[in-house]
Amino acid sequence: MFRYTDAGYTTWELADHYGPAEDLIGEFRRQVKARRGPEALANIQAFTKWVPRPTKMTRKLVEQNIDISRKRMDVETLDLIQFHWWEYQNKNYLDALRYMAELQSEGKIKHLALTNFDTKHLKIILDNDIKIVSNQVQFSLIDRRPLLQMVQLCQERDVKLFAYGTLCGGLLSEKYLQVPEPRGPQLNTVSLRKYKNIIDSWGGWNLFQKLLTVLKEIAEKHGVSIPNVAVRYVLEQPSVAGVIVGARLGISEHLEENAKVFNFNLDAEDYDQINSIATESRDLFKFIGDCGDEYRR
Repeated sequence: MFRYTDAGYTTWELADHYGPAEDLIGEFRRQVKARRGPEALANIQAFTKWVPRPTKMTRKLVEQNIDISRKRMDVETLDLIQFHWWEYQNKNYLDALRYMAELQSEGKIKHLALTNFDTKHLKIILDNDIKIVSNQVQFSLIDRRPLLQMVQLCQERDVKLFAYGTLCGGLLSEKYLQVPEPRGPQLNTVSLRKYKNIIDSWGGWNLFQKLLTVLKEIAEKHGVSIPNVAVRYVLEQPSVAGVIVGARLGISEHLEENAKVFNFNLDAEDYDQINSIATESRDLFKFIGDCGDEYRR
């Protein structure tokens, strides 16, 4: 984590239910303070999530859970808390957000955000005068559902998007260019299995190979990699504030390569090539639904 910080990667994205992730942030902050002084902590951000069971929300319940994250992460104020709710028919999510807004006014939360809310329910929340700064959604060259409805609302109401799944668990890379369709044990992580299913829904492996071929041509033109092009594409979309790139510390990191995404821009020819492949694919909005609907089917 020190190596990441020294390389300029100063924002961490995690969740209350990602194993010991919040505890690791807390330990990291303590070591930064001990080695480099408390002023060094100002350069580090950690965005967590709260994913409660859909039940009656009380001020006490909400505050207890926020306090748990604050304690684990060793902070007085959470930089940003991203709220997820499993069942829209259970309206208690509005109560939870109102209580979180109260805690924000008291200094326990800096920014209030969402994860995997669809456009309809994001609007309901905003119409209830709850200030939301961002919504984290799946967004990639394969999954462009946010462009259909979400982006317009975000532009109108000054909400930003954090994009995940942008590299499809690593499938959007040179490693999978011109290789047979992976199956079974070759899909050895949850992410690979998840995003392979999305590729199947989008258009299948043959069309995916056509996309990778086009992306390779674009990458070579700019002197970068396929993942760089995939990330750059999403970063250039309206309302996108950041892309979350997964890393397995000590196993799969790509520190220097990922930084190259800030050294180029896609041009009109690049977009034409990418869009030519997209026209051959299925409409995932019709197939899956709006952002986050895959978690509520």
